[in-house]
Amino acid sequence: MEHWEKSLATSITSLKELAERYPVDIEPLKAVIERYPMRITSYYFALIRKVGDPIWRQCAPNQRELEDNHRPADPLNEAELSPVPGVIHRYPDRVVLLVSSACATFCRFCMRKHRIGCQEVLKTSDYTDGALKYIERTPTVRDVILSGGDPLLLSDEELEDILGRLHQIPHLEMIRINTRAPVTLPDRITSRLCRMLKRYHPLYVNTHFNHPLEITCESAGACAKLADAGIPLGNQTVLLKGVNDDLAVMKRLMQKLLTIRVRPYYIHQMDLVRGTGHFHASVEEGLKIMAGLRGHTSGMATPYYVIDLPGGKGKVPILPNDVKRQGQTFFLRNYLGEVVEYHDSG
Repeated sequence: MEHWEKSLATSITSLKELAERYPVDIEPLKAVIERYPMRITSYYFALIRKVGDPIWRQCAPNQRELEDNHRPADPLNEAELSPVPGVIHRYPDRVVLLVSSACATFCRFCMRKHRIGCQEVLKTSDYTDGALKYIERTPTVRDVILSGGDPLLLSDEELEDILGRLHQIPHLEMIRINTRAPVTLPDRITSRLCRMLKRYHPLYVNTHFNHPLEITCESAGACAKLADAGIPLGNQTVLLKGVNDDLAVMKRLMQKLLTIRVRPYYIHQMDLVRGTGHFHASVEEGLKIMAGLRGHTSGMATPYYVIDLPGGKGKVPILPNDVKRQGQTFFLRNYLGEVVEYHDSG
């Protein structure tokens, strides 16, 4: 067992462990983790300063997760956009390849909350052959994004098998890995892993820092190893109420990311996923934050602010001059040129 696997094995997974460390009434939370399990790495748990702080809110269960059953479990319509198991094909030239249903820490705001940790961990061998054959026979695909769950919860050998097979497909031009491991399990970013990844350029890693408290010596070191292996790093932040819906917090996060060689890429308007309504910050608040970033800090520290439109209609950047609205309804133009209504319901 590798060191990172031993670290993962010490994760907090029971309410009893939670209550042993913080004064919290666990009775109301039992129904929550029956539906949406809990796992918090010991490393990430140690970043919590008090109950309800930005780290706690992202990883500790909350009764309010059971209060918004009117929301869809799959608002982005990923099931309908899956031509074969394990592949999401929304855009013409790129696909998402789901390689795991496991994460080091189960984020309470997860867009795939209905399935991450809620089923037996997927074995990549169950569907990888079919998924890779689909990519191989679809020459319009030039970009593959490994996602899940977290691709870096695979072993080095499992991950290299997938990367090696993708690398042999002639029409593929690039591979991306979406991972939160540098944030919640920085031990996973080993020198051995980075040496292996270096063999599969052009390869990009997008990670997921949501708050300045997540940028530590350990997470910075993990990002440094990846950057030193020649891997460009981007970051996708989700706008979360009570976590980062504050200009000063968001600006500091973007600035600190650049100090650890991670380029801010997206600020995401949170997907309207069942069980996550208490994290909803309004589009209006997101626009105010973007207005406070533009011109007030480096352009490199100013990411795109985007909405992933419900129904699988694609990501759209939200720019103040482009937004038309009536009350809480926004009219946005997607990548196909269609005008789509987005209802900003909290």
